[in-house]
Amino acid sequence: MLHLSKKMIFALEAVVDIAYNAGSEPVQSKEITRRQGIPQRYLEQVMQRLVRSGILKGVRGPRGGYRLARERRRVSVGDIARVVYDLEEETNANDYPSESTIGLTVVAPLWKDFEVELLTKMDSVSIEDLCRSARDGGVESEAEARHDYTI
Repeated sequence: MLHLSKKMIFALEAVVDIAYNAGSEPVQSKEITRRQGIPQRYLEQVMQRLVRSGILKGVRGPRGGYRLARERRRVSVGDIARVVYDLEEETNANDYPSESTIGLTVVAPLWKDFEVELLTKMDSVSIEDLCRSARDGGVESEAEARHDYTI
């Protein structure tokens, strides 16, 4: 059952942070924790799942970290929500918490319709859109602060 959980919020914040601050270097998880205040225990679990799903790319090594696996405009909020939703479903065996007749025949189908509408809306919002909102909102990008003189 789709809901706005801490993991969902942290995953969205982390992906936007990576997209917004990456520049030419990958973003290390400790940088995301510093900027966004996301606890490391939540972050690593979600990041690995986002790598396995093809949203992020993990870069190994001392200057390693994470970067988007696709262009920002090609990653939607819905893509991220589905990854987190699947991760949370692994720990929550019961999809609908009620066994009542009204719950199963009326409320559960209604909620499922809401989930479909919400995911459709989430699919229409890209990480590029969220980065643009951050820029328009005056959020400073550390990537813009670093200068890359590579030739």
